[in-house]
Amino acid sequence: VQLQASGGGLVQAGGSLRLSCAASGGTFSMFQMGWFRRAPGKEREFVARIRWSGGSTYYADTVKGRFTISSDNAKNTVSLQMNNLKPEDTAVYYCAAQSVQGGTYEYWGQGTQVTVSS
Repeated sequence: VQLQASGGGLVQAGGSLRLSCAASGGTFSMFQMGWFRRAPGKEREFVARIRWSGGSTYYADTVKGRFTISSDNAKNTVSLQMNNLKPEDTAVYYCAAQSVQGGTYEYWGQGTQVTVSS
């Protein structure tokens, strides 16, 4: 499975960006997909995840109410709509896929840079 993230860029505080992650490589059937981010000098942190079946979602407290994760199962894509962006959201964002419940995120995209200016 290959994951390709896109949609990053430079935006002013208060602005919006939409990230997309396209999955490819044979039959795709995942338990859930998620977005993570790594800010300069910090550890990678969880942002949001969505269950592939049923579509339930979960967010980090730092983005709750501002970010929305969604999926298009027919197209094997996951998106992250980011609104009211803050400078502290600046990071490289990664999409990831977890194939089985109770497992780990085995597949990772290459990352896309999001920079929020104040």
